[in-house]
Amino acid sequence: MRRAQGQRPAGDLPAGDDRPLYWTRLAMTAQLARWEPGFAVDRPALRSRFEDASRGLTDNAFRTAPGVRRVFISGFDPFGLDAELRRANPSGSAALQLSGRRITLADGSPAEVRAVVLPVRYADFDAGIVERAFAPRLAGGPAAADVITTVSQGYPGIFTLEAWAGRARSADPYPDNTGALSGGTREHPVTAPGLGPGAEFIRTTLPAAAVTGAVQAPYPVLLNTEVTEIPAGGTTPVDRADGPTPGSRAVEGGGGGYLSNEVAYRSNRLRGELAPALPGGHLHTPVLTGLPADPQLLTGPEFERNESAITAEVRSVVEHAAAPTAR
Repeated sequence: MRRAQGQRPAGDLPAGDDRPLYWTRLAMTAQLARWEPGFAVDRPALRSRFEDASRGLTDNAFRTAPGVRRVFISGFDPFGLDAELRRANPSGSAALQLSGRRITLADGSPAEVRAVVLPVRYADFDAGIVERAFAPRLAGGPAAADVITTVSQGYPGIFTLEAWAGRARSADPYPDNTGALSGGTREHPVTAPGLGPGAEFIRTTLPAAAVTGAVQAPYPVLLNTEVTEIPAGGTTPVDRADGPTPGSRAVEGGGGGYLSNEVAYRSNRLRGELAPALPGGHLHTPVLTGLPADPQLLTGPEFERNESAITAEVRSVVEHAAAPTAR
């Protein structure tokens, strides 16, 4: 986080580049696996503590004074580092650049942002990593947030605020970062293990009009109301442009049937249980492009410009979405 915010510059890559975190985590995980200390060690517990610390799940509490809004967001690791080691994720970059920062919201009020960067792994979601990250921010008291939003990489050339998160997994045959499958398809969606009770679809409570009416550069910001459902009494998936119909079964939310949709559903299901008046939702960033054609080059001007533009606009969206007057 400190490197991403320019407080501890190191190496030749720009401070806002998120990839050194992923590369370092992978290298350190390999070192821990090979470590042979002269005493007994609980390797799974050690790796878990290291993972949590590297993702912002520990020592990441709000430190705000009275009157300062508290905003909690999550980003993601990149998908497919094994296929392309240079791959980044602007949602992770935005989380690293914003966490711990004091920002000024669109109405002039101050806010503090805290963030986590989540893994692209079904097993971690099954084990409750989303709930572990968000529950302390929704339970009231000084650790609680005033606004939450999850963030992931989405569609080429646009930001989308997702109007609906769906309860189902339906992304197969696309695997996660370990090669694991969700177990669900469009024709046969499944409910994720460990998921508490909730509606088939959950609607965002972020102030979509305030965001889409104010933030449109350099990328347009749109409200995405599309879902895929199995209508009540039906068996076949139906794509709908205007949200779900009563009694339907969720197949895909606005974020599809993958983990980007699931992080929105899990966090907002918990929000509805613990803090239903609190605004929450999901933001998709544009796809980050611009890597040089030469695989030996880690970065290039176009890649850096695009990542910087996307992360700056994530901040702008947050500044509008979290403003008290946006409600």
